[in-house]
Amino acid sequence: MPITVDIDVMLARRKMSVGELADRVGITPANLAVLKNGRAKAVRFTTLAALCEVLECQPGDLLRWEVGQDGDATDG
Repeated sequence: MPITVDIDVMLARRKMSVGELADRVGITPANLAVLKNGRAKAVRFTTLAALCEVLECQPGDLLRWEVGQDGDATDG
């Protein structure tokens, strides 16, 4: 998957646990784990906005696109 999720980075910077983030965003810890481990197929803008609000960051701080060695998107 060419999109990498960096929620762990922001959690570490904010010294916040996954459980606390899930509670404050209003999603289950299991759903947050799916998202942060890169297994989610989609994310709602409302969820992304809530994550950004709680973590005081921009969407680009949580998601990034990675290019493979040949210049194409990687498949993961």
